[in-house]
Amino acid sequence: MKRALLAGFAALLWSGAALAQLSALPVAPERAASHAGATPSRPELSALPRARLIGQARLTVWGFDIYDARLWAPAPFNAASFAGSALALELNYLRNFQAADIAERSLKEMRRSQPVSDAQAALWKAELLRVIPDVRKGDRITGVHRPGQGAAFWVNGRASGEVPDADFARLFFGIWLSPDTSEPRMREALLAGSGE
Repeated sequence: MKRALLAGFAALLWSGAALAQLSALPVAPERAASHAGATPSRPELSALPRARLIGQARLTVWGFDIYDARLWAPAPFNAASFAGSALALELNYLRNFQAADIAERSLKEMRRSQPVSDAQAALWKAELLRVIPDVRKGDRITGVHRPGQGAAFWVNGRASGEVPDADFARLFFGIWLSPDTSEPRMREALLAGSGE
């Protein structure tokens, strides 16, 4: 019973679109990063030569800070065709969450853009649970979009696995970047430096 209540509370915290508050975080000098690609603190960006910080925001729900999000991509970056672009989405968690809750919420958000069968959702949930662990405050998960191939995931700068499915990747990154996102203000902040 207690676990169910905690899971429900976590889902509410992460979803709460109508009650969410976003604060645009100032774009740091890292915006011009990095001709060499990876920085010592972000080896996951090695797959994105000339990546730069496009935008960032903090998701806060009911006064609880959930995570800071940052979008990295090589220039030029066209938000309208994000599904065909190499990019990295970094989430720095400000609270603890169970992997199962993250997977469930991710699938719910992915279904906002397109119907997903129960069988497909079960496969994708298993993939998410394979590559995303329980998170603790301070953990960083970065998803790297590989257009036409799928997504690679990194946890605190270490590779945690790949999901070799282009449809999964398009819908997963669409949680934040699709016009159908439940968090349009977060999308706007993440795309602030895209020139759109």
